[in-house]
Amino acid sequence: MVQTPEQLATTQSERYLLIYMIAVLVIITVLVILFFAVFQKRKNKLLFDKIQREREFEEELVKTQTEIQEQTLKNVGQELHDNVGQLLSVANMQLSLVASLAKDSVKTKVDETKSVISDAITEVRGLSKALNSEVILNFGLYQSIKNEINRINKLNKIKAELVINGDIKEIHNKDAIILFRIFQEFLSNTIKYADAKNFVVRLTYNEDNLIIIAIDDGKGFDVNTAKKGSGLINMKDRSKLIDTEFKLFSKQNEGTKLELVYPLNRV
Repeated sequence: MVQTPEQLATTQSERYLLIYMIAVLVIITVLVILFFAVFQKRKNKLLFDKIQREREFEEELVKTQTEIQEQTLKNVGQELHDNVGQLLSVANMQLSLVASLAKDSVKTKVDETKSVISDAITEVRGLSKALNSEVILNFGLYQSIKNEINRINKLNKIKAELVINGDIKEIHNKDAIILFRIFQEFLSNTIKYADAKNFVVRLTYNEDNLIIIAIDDGKGFDVNTAKKGSGLINMKDRSKLIDTEFKLFSKQNEGTKLELVYPLNRV
């Protein structure tokens, strides 16, 4: 059937109208998609900023707590060295005077007491150094750990050993303090709770990192069911501050193992 000019014009108008409506729908669809994309991007950015602020707040909180703890430990160490150490030294001097005036039967007992006090003075001085962060900075990480191992061996509570792999790269910055405190916390828990007889520390110096592994042969515990005490939380939080990988392995009657991987490029 041949269409009249009026019918052709109407058909053409309908086509234009249909194309126009389709174009409008496409534009609206694109705008809606763009709106949701922008909205989602904005939402994700706000969420990311919130997470970032919370993370920064937590890091600042841990840093503040660490600084307060370090200052407290420093004060305690100073008090031990200046007051307790001095008192023990005076007591030792007085015992020397007593020994010079005492009879031979009493002198032996006095000398034994002097020996005990001398050991106590040495322990107090070693402990005060381990607590003072400035001493740790001066000694460095390796020497601080070595001193702590020697101090523990003198107590005869547990047999401790230090093993070195690779060339020692001494660390003398604040990271050394944090790594030493993590090690110290683990060692303290071993002595107090593990009933261990042996304790081994391995320091492996690689090109890019330092691996610290501490192992005891104590009674161990179930890491998954154990209560998350402040000591464990402190170790984890402190390791995050210095971008250090933290791992803790333990099983009942199979001892406990701490592993730290510290990136040396932070130095």
